[in-house]
Amino acid sequence: MKVFIPKQHGAWAMLVIPFVLGMFAGGADVKHIPLFCGWLFLYLAAFPATMMVKKKNIVYYQKWVLIYGIPAIVFLLISVWLEPRLVFLGLPLFPLFLINLYYAKRNNDRALLNDIAAILVFSAGGLASFWMGAGKLDDEALFVFIQSVLFFTGSAFYVKSMIREKKNNRFKLYSWGYHIFLPFISLAAGAGWAVLGVVPSSFRAWFLHGRKLSIKTIGISELVNACFFMAVLIVFLLQT
Repeated sequence: MKVFIPKQHGAWAMLVIPFVLGMFAGGADVKHIPLFCGWLFLYLAAFPATMMVKKKNIVYYQKWVLIYGIPAIVFLLISVWLEPRLVFLGLPLFPLFLINLYYAKRNNDRALLNDIAAILVFSAGGLASFWMGAGKLDDEALFVFIQSVLFFTGSAFYVKSMIREKKNNRFKLYSWGYHIFLPFISLAAGAGWAVLGVVPSSFRAWFLHGRKLSIKTIGISELVNACFFMAVLIVFLLQT
């Protein structure tokens, strides 16, 4: 049986990076293992669930919801048993997932609002990871969440301006405007010298728009940019 893996490559960075940042900020612990496994399988189950609402190959996607959903439930139950208050973090994420289902049903998965809802969910992985390590949420946890949201929202603007909206001058201005203010918003959220982590995002939004880059090249460059952002934030977090 061929394994069904989501092909949304950018989502993998959003899945992993906030979680890793939260782990470094809150303190790594063996309890992160079941939490990450649950987080991973939850994402793997959520993707075929969004495909099911499109009413295409329902039986096929239903099978994969079960294959991924069962281990997701098991690992997340272990995590909640280890840190019961995590359930209060999971509840607010459900309405955001309903937004994803809504846009999937309308075959408009690439809508910006849909992306932002997904970014908020993925970034909340950093809150869960921090909570599992530190046993609480504080300003540092909020810092990880906000910086993740800011960075990946910029990535959503940029990728859309380069591919689906490349001929949309208004969207180009939206992307440029966001990236002009991105470093300042990051600084206002307490980035300090770690603002360097988002500076490349601004430059690539301004100077790469309009260039003929393949989708593969855009994807690889975004992955490199995301890894740079993560590395800068990790060093910053270890020093604070």
